[in-house]
Amino acid sequence: MGATPQLYEYLLANVREHPVLRELREETAAMRGSQMQVSPAQAQLLAMLAQILGAQRCIEVGVYTGYSSLAVALALPESGRLVACERDERCLEVAKKYYQRAGVSHKVDVKHALAADSLKSLIDGGEANSYDFAFVDADKRMYEEYYELLLKLVRVGGLIVIDNVLWYGRVADPLVNDLKTISIRNFNKKLLEDNRVNISMVPIGDGMTICRKLVDT
Repeated sequence: MGATPQLYEYLLANVREHPVLRELREETAAMRGSQMQVSPAQAQLLAMLAQILGAQRCIEVGVYTGYSSLAVALALPESGRLVACERDERCLEVAKKYYQRAGVSHKVDVKHALAADSLKSLIDGGEANSYDFAFVDADKRMYEEYYELLLKLVRVGGLIVIDNVLWYGRVADPLVNDLKTISIRNFNKKLLEDNRVNISMVPIGDGMTICRKLVDT
């Protein structure tokens, strides 16, 4: 948020970026919608959070071309599993290519479907309270539904991380009232008042809120 090009380049120079992640970032930069990719600093934070948790089972809602999911998969142990939910087949093909290139395909379970349907299927399959970590970077108008489903899937003490909570600063501008901005404002208010989790809104990238689940849902 608000970083000058000079400051961003300095930040990028101080991120430990795996060579395959760098290749993926560079390929994605030439694609339509490349602004949807998380920054290297964000991906590094996600990977560290997963490592601190000792995460074995993770979920990502909204994969795009796979930068954040690849960063987390690289941080997982060999026995780790990451469920990657994405509806865009073209983007998934790019992601799968880089999972393979980085040698983590065996850790990633790709779900090519609507994310809400995939999450409900996991719950119906008896996987509630069995995941350590989740990251959401998908349809902003669906954030509340994704969050409630993930609260059922993530264990007590586990983390749910939500991207784009500052929405390019639009959430703080009272003159901006499009549906996506209103959805994110309402969602941020819900998190602030939700006693089922501890939260920390972090001004990295486009803003990320880290939620730690406190009670069994």
